[in-house]
Amino acid sequence: MKIYNSLTDKLEEFKPIVPGHVSMYVCGPTVYNYVHIGNMRPVITFDMVYKYLKYKGYDVKYASNFTDINPKIISAAKELGITEREVADKFIKAYLEDVASYNCTNIDYRPTVIKNLDNIFNFITKLIEKGYAYEVDGDVYFRVSKVKDYGILSNNSLEDLESGARVDIDEKKENPLDFALWRKTTEGEQFSSPWGLGIPGWHTECVVMINSLFGDKIDIHGGGVDLKFPHHENEIAQSKALNENYLANYWMHNGHINVEGIKMSKSLGNFILAKDFIKDKNANTVKLAMFKTHYRLPFNITDELIEEAKTLDEKISNAIKQAMVDVSINNYEINKSYKDEKIDEIMDEDFNTPNLITYLLDLIKELNTSLRQKKEYMDILNKIYLITDILGLKYNFEVLSIEDINLYNKWLEKRNNKEFEEADKIREELISKGVL
Repeated sequence: MKIYNSLTDKLEEFKPIVPGHVSMYVCGPTVYNYVHIGNMRPVITFDMVYKYLKYKGYDVKYASNFTDINPKIISAAKELGITEREVADKFIKAYLEDVASYNCTNIDYRPTVIKNLDNIFNFITKLIEKGYAYEVDGDVYFRVSKVKDYGILSNNSLEDLESGARVDIDEKKENPLDFALWRKTTEGEQFSSPWGLGIPGWHTECVVMINSLFGDKIDIHGGGVDLKFPHHENEIAQSKALNENYLANYWMHNGHINVEGIKMSKSLGNFILAKDFIKDKNANTVKLAMFKTHYRLPFNITDELIEEAKTLDEKISNAIKQAMVDVSINNYEINKSYKDEKIDEIMDEDFNTPNLITYLLDLIKELNTSLRQKKEYMDILNKIYLITDILGLKYNFEVLSIEDINLYNKWLEKRNNKEFEEADKIREELISKGVL
């Protein structure tokens, strides 16, 4: 199995730190507002990665954080007239509702900054003791110049970054590139620390949470490509300073989102909230559309693509419904531990979901043909189940109840007897039950 490693910019054989086990961390949202569809791309992408690794037989532990202490939360609290904790709680709840509406897995850990403050204090103290951080008037900064290969993830040299740095108005810093580990605050939420009242810097929290949950190094660290610099670069710098490693063996980054060919941004007015995007769609449609583009490439949202995905979803759903009626009548069983070498061949090449969808559609054609010709189809259906499960597509693979089977047989009887009015009524009932 190969993964494209952003750290080395090449496809690499995947070898977990502990054989048979995978530790994975994906940067989560700053909870000051509703998340946009761009925030959902890493959620959907790494949900698929998680599911495929589980399919491969790995014991996967998956964490994604909430940044629940941040200047943006302080600003939102002022604007909304509520406390920072109320802001964070409100938008954590909203985010989890969005994740559920996109049919993504409940993951193993969702750490928060507020519950890791002591860990953050200990981490920063160690950096200061090792000479990688310094305190000035209640603020603590990281010495970027002490990390020799700073810029390794984003392919920036320290010299280029320093020469391109803007004149920094914060004269307390030794170097304009130095970033805050702890910030003194005079308004809003304040927490007591060894350096006075303040809040932690954004770039420190993820390293601390990873170390607290998994130890000093993990297998996979994921997130959007926009986090490469400076966030992920600064995570690596701190890990190099304290633990002498790159924090993760494999760094994975999903591409950004475009809307009709233009990068999504608030300033351009093409900003789409995740909760609004799903309103007139189902999660299958969004995922099919998204997975038709490889996760590392920009995902371009167009009306044409969404309509195409809707059609694909209906095609898959209709075939499965027909098959499950026959499965129920004949008392067959879906083999949920089935394996398919073709799936491995496709997905072992850096999670190639576009090719997996092509394979899925080929199987749907085969299933429809087999059902029409009354040929054996259970191997095909088992493969379809595996693919939809890996992609997080939700279809009903459950056996019908005796009541529904009897109703289906009654519909066939009425139709065959040309009692079309009665047949149509039963058909409507079967559709409402999701049988047809």
